[in-house]
Amino acid sequence: MRRRRYHNSAAQSADIDITAFMNLMVILVPFLLITAVFSRITILELNLPAANAAQSANKPQLQLELVIRSDRLELGDRNGGLIKSIAKGDEGYDLAALSTLLQQLKARYPEKRDITLLLEAEISYDTLVEMMDAVRLAEVVQSGSLVQAELFPEIAVGDAPLAVRSASR
Repeated sequence: MRRRRYHNSAAQSADIDITAFMNLMVILVPFLLITAVFSRITILELNLPAANAAQSANKPQLQLELVIRSDRLELGDRNGGLIKSIAKGDEGYDLAALSTLLQQLKARYPEKRDITLLLEAEISYDTLVEMMDAVRLAEVVQSGSLVQAELFPEIAVGDAPLAVRSASR
């Protein structure tokens, strides 16, 4: 008789009620899906600066270079020299002045799509990203609305040449 009691209790303990667990999963799974962060990864293709630039037979092509120094930005043409130097202010680099200058260059050379960013060693990654955004797109007003105009989307990155210090210092 003792065996029968043991046998009956073992059969009863095998039944597990999972209703409470299923209720928890029904609530938890949608909640986790709703709160999950779906991030979008954007990839920007970069190129190395060309050692020798291809030039046309009658005139050299415009080869834009933006040298990012700790105290200023230097926009220039590899063949023609410095176009303009923009000093760094108390709030940081003057991206509005840079964007205006790049828009003027884009108006004169609409087929030009590439630019080279040359950075000094102590320039931060955040500054590089800001400059890449500034040279790729500009926000302009067209027909009363703010739109993004393409400037120079093909970006090459390299090291800046050593700065030439003036003798007056």
